Amino acid sequence: MLVRWVVRSPSDRLLDPACGDGRFLAAHFNAAGVDRDASAVSAVAQDIPHATVHTADFFDWANATGERFDCVAGNPPFIRYQRFKGEVRKTALQLCERFGAKLTGLTSSWAPFVIVSASLLTPGGRLAFVVPAEIGHAPYAQPVIRFLLDNFSGVHVVAIREKVFPDLSEDIWFVYASGFGKSSGSLGFSSYNSFRDVPEPLSSGERIDRSDLQSWNYRLRPFLLPRAIRDLYVQLSHLEGVFRLGDCARVGIGYVTGANDFFHLRPSEARRLGIPDEFLTPALRRSAFLPQRAVTHRTVENWLKRDEPVLLLNIPAGASLPTQVRRYLDSSAGQKARTAYKCRARSPWYSVPDVRVPDAFLSYMSGLGPSLVANDAHCVCTNSVHAVHLTNSISTTELLHRWPHLLVALSCELEGHPLGGGMLKLEPREASHVVLPASNLGMSESRHELLEEGIVILRRWRHYA
Repeated sequence: MLVRWVVRSPSDRLLDPACGDGRFLAAHFNAAGVDRDASAVSAVAQDIPHATVHTADFFDWANATGERFDCVAGNPPFIRYQRFKGEVRKTALQLCERFGAKLTGLTSSWAPFVIVSASLLTPGGRLAFVVPAEIGHAPYAQPVIRFLLDNFSGVHVVAIREKVFPDLSEDIWFVYASGFGKSSGSLGFSSYNSFRDVPEPLSSGERIDRSDLQSWNYRLRPFLLPRAIRDLYVQLSHLEGVFRLGDCARVGIGYVTGANDFFHLRPSEARRLGIPDEFLTPALRRSAFLPQRAVTHRTVENWLKRDEPVLLLNIPAGASLPTQVRRYLDSSAGQKARTAYKCRARSPWYSVPDVRVPDAFLSYMSGLGPSLVANDAHCVCTNSVHAVHLTNSISTTELLHRWPHLLVALSCELEGHPLGGGMLKLEPREASHVVLPASNLGMSESRHELLEEGIVILRRWRHYA
């Protein structure tokens, strides 16, 4: 389908920058491919003799080649930033910056494949790629969208709700771009339930003005919603008394020990070791421990009765250490813990930094939606939940009163992002953008229905049953 779209003439020269088994090359007689896997290139050369194939890292090859192409199509590798590293990454990002796209440190590999491939096009050239659905929400995808609009006269993104590759966790969308060498003031956007529904020729879809894209920070996920729902969300967001969570609170991660099993003790273990109470702080270990409304003293008592490992070994830097504490630090478990990266990178290794008592806790991975829970027991928390510190006159009670509103639920869906398996993830930066309704916000039945419809749509797109 992608090759049929980009190839307009039998003489068009086609490039697949990560050709793998060569199925894109097989779809057009005048084609060239690049792949690092020598065995794959050898197989392609044998099975598809009309294709020209190069055994090379694509970015090194692109940096050296003088070849230019009429069109590019492919399914580039989706390698996340943790594994997309070293000289390959360095070359890729340098090439992108040379072509006017400055990518962030969290960039996955597909993004520079799109940008560098485009740089090899002749004027008027066309591009069509399989891309991860992250193009619709990831901050690192924003420079890619801007690059496409700056360098192509026509850009179209197609979103697919059902998995195109059922055996993979990644959802995929499609990117089409034409008229290389010119720019566009709008982007076409279409969404379909399944790949089978995508028409040929491609329909024009919704035209999104660049100014509208900018207002949503170049995130395409909001455009999965009908315009009426988007407009209502924007309208409600700007009413008097409505504000963002970041206007009244600071949202961040909890502390990082570097060795959770060592630093979190069960009450029975703490008694056996003789650790003094002054070095033990009740801690929320994970979001599964969150009650519905508040972590109370009774909540903590129940954790302790169940002998849960919720007592943080909290040793201030410079504290005088009792014999019992030193004995535990020097135990075989302590010897192992101090070799962990986070532990050996701090001094002293046993003093966990950033242990603070938040006003509330916020779950950052959820199915139905994030939970906001008051911290009445003055616990601390690990980085498995978000710590919410109020910064102005609003009370925790008032914040919790506003949280169950439909506007908040829709805002979490819009500001957060799908994680896979139906989960919604809300990073601290995303959480700070969540809209909180005015305490007296009235809701007509039609507004109520629109907000509910928007929540259902976005949950369906992240596969929440």
